[in-house]
Parts: sequence; C-alpha cells; structure tokens
Amino acid sequence: MSEPAAQLPFSWKVRVYWEDTDAGGVVYHAGYLRFMERARSEWMRALGVDQLAYKQATGLAFMVRDMHIDFLKPALLDDELTVTVDVKERRAASILFTQTIMKADGSCLIRASVRVACVDLQRMRPAPIPADLIPQE
Repeated sequence: MSEPAAQLPFSWKVRVYWEDTDAGGVVYHAGYLRFMERARSEWMRALGVDQLAYKQATGLAFMVRDMHIDFLKPALLDDELTVTVDVKERRAASILFTQTIMKADGSCLIRASVRVACVDLQRMRPAPIPADLIPQE
C-alpha cells in the first residue's frame, strides 16, 4: 500500500447536481454526508485499498461510529466543491477524520469530525485495523 502524499489532506472534487438539492436548489443536509463518505472511500482507493475485495477476503469493513458537523454556509446547484479528508487520530480499531467541504472560491461550507470503526461484519463487533491496511502516521 502506498503512503499518502506529504501529510497533506486528501481532497476530492464533486459538483452539486439537482439530485443533491431541495426544492430551493440548496444542498439537502444529508447530501453532505454522501459527499464526505465518497471522499473517504476515494482516500482509501488512493491508498491502494479495494474495499470490496478487502471485505470479501477478511470480513472487515469500516462503519461511521460518531460524527459532528458544523454547517457554516450552504452549497447551491452547480457549485463545484472540494471535500477534504485528514486523519486526526488513529486508534487500534478506529480512525478519527477531520473533513471539510469548500467551494471553489475557498469558502468553507462544512467542517466535520468523523470517527469510523473497523468492524468484523460477521460478529458486528469492533476489530483491530490491520497494520498493513492503513499506514500509521
């Protein structure tokens, strides 16, 4: 598995489409959760992790355990957004991420902390994150 580049937060771009918005053309609050989830998945892909293959081989997957979100400003239809993923803390069976969603002009719309737990899917219990899966900082 490759190391992430120089400790910079991982970033992923997304555009706001009609399906992401409410009747007023503003991103519906749950849409931000999808954007952050996709960015974490793309972060893992950038580390060389095929989540489906890994789940099939080990019975392990990551699930959101806790999330705190500050909704600072709304995103609107057709906005281009950048979603960041930064590892704040890694424990034996969980990772705490900080994530932001920013507009192309640099204004921060969302700040979030997200703890994901590594889970043994058969037992539905926390499991240690394998050392070779996600490198320690």
